[in-house]
Amino acid sequence: MLKRSRALASVALIAVVTGLSAPAWAETLQEAIALAYQTNPSLLAQRANQRALDESIVQARAGLRPQLDITVSGNLSQDFGDQNNVPFADPYSDSASASIGLSQTIWSGGRIGHGITAAEADILAGRENLRDIEQSVLAAVIQAYADVIRDTEVLGIRQANLGVLQRQLEEASARFEVGEITRTDVAQSEARLAQSEADLANAQAQLSVSRASYAAVVGQSPGDLAPMPVLPGVPTDFDNALDVALQDNPGVRSAAYSLRAAEANVAAAKAEYLPSARLSASYGGSNQDFDRIGDIADSTRLTAGATLSIPLFTGGLNGSRVAQALERANVAQINVEGERRNTLQSVSSAFAQAISARASLEAGAEAVRAATVAAEGVRQEAQVGLRTTLDVLNQELELRSAEVTLAAARRNEYVAQANLLAAMGRLEGADLDPTLTLYNPVDNYQRVRNRGALPWDGIVETIDRILAPPIVPANDAVDAPIDQQLKSEIVQTAPRN
Repeated sequence: MLKRSRALASVALIAVVTGLSAPAWAETLQEAIALAYQTNPSLLAQRANQRALDESIVQARAGLRPQLDITVSGNLSQDFGDQNNVPFADPYSDSASASIGLSQTIWSGGRIGHGITAAEADILAGRENLRDIEQSVLAAVIQAYADVIRDTEVLGIRQANLGVLQRQLEEASARFEVGEITRTDVAQSEARLAQSEADLANAQAQLSVSRASYAAVVGQSPGDLAPMPVLPGVPTDFDNALDVALQDNPGVRSAAYSLRAAEANVAAAKAEYLPSARLSASYGGSNQDFDRIGDIADSTRLTAGATLSIPLFTGGLNGSRVAQALERANVAQINVEGERRNTLQSVSSAFAQAISARASLEAGAEAVRAATVAAEGVRQEAQVGLRTTLDVLNQELELRSAEVTLAAARRNEYVAQANLLAAMGRLEGADLDPTLTLYNPVDNYQRVRNRGALPWDGIVETIDRILAPPIVPANDAVDAPIDQQLKSEIVQTAPRN
């Protein structure tokens, strides 16, 4: 009895500490999502990666602009004499020169234009990867939220069971004192009470684990969590869910944009066979004496001209680059089909799990109802001698098991629905909370795209695309030219696009 009293005191202390460590305010799923949306490290890191990727459009468009450089050089020489070792009168000589050069590419056969197209496609693929990380984080928030609610409920069940078994042991001890039951009945009650104490400790440990997981993904320890709200947009038809997933799943969309980038890179590799035209100008002068660097130069020259470069032989380099780009486009095309298959598997699995969890939830609710009636009946029958102490203990155990199973089924259904929405591409911040202040990656793109732009960028880009190798889409369903599609998609303000 002394050991049992110490164990009960330890359990009570743990429960008190848990209650003191939990915040007193209520917390909703929307609040947890909003906090994770603003502070989750994985999500913040992916946003930073996307901003870094946005810089690729600045680098690609830099080819449309002139290059300006300054060249400064100096030379010092010493003569040691003629062939007869007769020294010169002035064996030392020096010179200095400085010039400024300006060059502008007029036409590169499409290398610059296709590079811009590939950069835009890569940025769009990056946005879809950001969507994927966002959905993974929010799915983790939902799972952590549901886990804490489930484990809190299980802890309450274990605490209630401990109280019932304590009273059962007291009743058994009293009945043993008056000779109504045997010592065996008391021992059975003690054994079940000891097991209940172990179950309560395990429930407390599991709740601590779930609270830690919640704090890791959300950014703060859970308080008094509100009931789980209904998730919006959960489908009831599998075909409809699959159609939406093949359209909106971020993995499928990212693979499609990566394919477009690969197709643009093929066209850029083919453009290496074409000539390129540049305009250039330079101005500079030189002095034959370091001491006169600050004086007027001995000679000053202004040079302007145009250059047409035609590749004739590259030792197989261009052909190898084209072959390499084609194979990479082939890989990108295969990846599109792979993502479609993965999406089909994810939707099928999540949909089946949601249906199974719903059936388990309904069965669990019925089991709790029936076990509650049975437990009350067995207790009453035991009072009149129709049931043994073991019967009462067994029925109590069955009732608590049914309640724990129901709590787990409620959590499993909710998480399965969240996973189904994630597989469909419908578990973003805006889907879960319309009032959430959203992060829009388009804002940063529009901010950096025209950094360093000059008035004639558009003219040079238009000229560069003239007679450039066309981008041949691997997907025959693409009707509009790829570069026009990308330009219309990349400036969309909706985060999903």
